[in-house]
Amino acid sequence: MRRMLLLAVLVLAGCAANRPAGPPPHYVVFFQAWSAKLDEPALGAISAAAVWAKEHPRSAVTVSGFADPEGGPQANKDLSRLRAQVVADALVKDGVPAARIRREALGSVNFTLDSLESRRVEIALGAG
Repeated sequence: MRRMLLLAVLVLAGCAANRPAGPPPHYVVFFQAWSAKLDEPALGAISAAAVWAKEHPRSAVTVSGFADPEGGPQANKDLSRLRAQVVADALVKDGVPAARIRREALGSVNFTLDSLESRRVEIALGAG
């Protein structure tokens, strides 16, 4: 289920990046429990987001970090902040100016299908 959900997000993100018009794409990067380590699918999503951001230099980039409800509120806030920072740093490494990236640490959120849903960073392009 996790792999299918992750694959669906990446496929949709890829389709959005190739779309000529319409709303800007939205990318999601997932993490393992209590981790802020980027894996290959995460790096692929970040790379695609960076391509779009560089093609639209006047558009804002918002990176929102989340954590699952396990652990205390402060620990989850810190983890969501770290996840957002790791993704923002990867966007900068891929050529997106740091000044364009707004980071949010939103702490813990409950999930509906799988705890992987909560362990994520959302990259909203054109927002802000």
